[in-house]
Amino acid sequence: MQNIASMGFRRPTDIQYKAILPILNGEDVMAVAQTGTGKTAAFAIPIVEIFSTKRAKVEAFAPRCLVMVPTHELAIQVSAVFRTLMQGTGLSSLALFGGVDQELQVNTLKNGVEVLVATPGRMFDLASQDYLKFQNVEVLVLDEADHMLELGFITDMDQLFRRIPSRRQTLFFSATIDPKIKNLAYNLVRHGVRIHISPHDPISKNIDHSVAYIEMDDKRFFLEHIIKGYPDSKILVFVRTKVRAERVLKALERVGLTGQTIHSDKEQKERSQVMADFKSGTNKVLVATDISARGIDVPNVDIVVNYDLPEVTENYVHRVGRTGRGDNRGMAISFCSDEEREVLKQIEEYLIKPIAVAQISKDEYEATIDFSESAEHDWQSLIDEQNAFEAKQKLKTKPKAKSKRRKKK
Repeated sequence: MQNIASMGFRRPTDIQYKAILPILNGEDVMAVAQTGTGKTAAFAIPIVEIFSTKRAKVEAFAPRCLVMVPTHELAIQVSAVFRTLMQGTGLSSLALFGGVDQELQVNTLKNGVEVLVATPGRMFDLASQDYLKFQNVEVLVLDEADHMLELGFITDMDQLFRRIPSRRQTLFFSATIDPKIKNLAYNLVRHGVRIHISPHDPISKNIDHSVAYIEMDDKRFFLEHIIKGYPDSKILVFVRTKVRAERVLKALERVGLTGQTIHSDKEQKERSQVMADFKSGTNKVLVATDISARGIDVPNVDIVVNYDLPEVTENYVHRVGRTGRGDNRGMAISFCSDEEREVLKQIEEYLIKPIAVAQISKDEYEATIDFSESAEHDWQSLIDEQNAFEAKQKLKTKPKAKSKRRKKK
């Protein structure tokens, strides 16, 4: 209870209230709940309670609980939740992911850990080297399992299910669920408890989300406008590609704004530093790709900007869910160009309701561009533009010379 209080929990959230007791009773659970509702603690609290009361000798390389996650950042953050809850219990956890030297991870596994939070790549790599065994797994947790399917980990997951004991407790947790993952869950979960929080509204009520119709080439001006309008706010900006993330950052730097990017091309050490800077507030603007959306659990993200609408409709929920977490309110605004209107339509169909439109008048739209430091407007260009206009007008008003009629012979 002391450790739970240290995490800032005063009372259980809906997902925690409905999931903790079935997990303590050893039941399988398939839970779908909005982002920011405390899903990680919903499975971590009962697992730590079970392991602290039902002690067992931990063997080298053989964890009692395996938590599968899709990204490095999520592995780090889920393991951190376990470590906080385990303080004073003598239990231990490890975040296992690639991009770093494996020696320290192997040494920790050799000493034995109760809970292993792992991404599929590094986990199967160490298993192939005989540094990881699955025979003692009592609890399997699939966190953001739908995203693992999306990233193509289904074959790896099938291999894992064949290697771990069939007599185990299986827990599925996600903010969204599609037919493929639902079928997979039904095949693995035995008489499981199904929990669905706010099935008709996957967006937290703590988030004010809207969409603004902005042309693709003008998005940088409006992002600049938002950042300058909220100078003390933590702002998370989502784009579609790694290249685009770097371009957006360069555009911000050209107008004197600072920020950082996070995507899969960066080394793990750099990614960890970027996340630390954003959490501490040293950096207040983070430009991210969807691959990182599931791993960004930063307190007090004030604004999420969907600079590009996501290609996968479910990712809209995960993106905007980075703000308005817990009891905090948040704001999310999406930029929609003409090319993205069909994507917006698909997102609204998924949400089963339209997204509120942020009304921008023509004058406001033009003023946002004109007052940008990167706008191609200065006094000289205005003078040149006026001179060109006047010269054009003179040509129009200049009388035409009369043509002489040729006499017929």
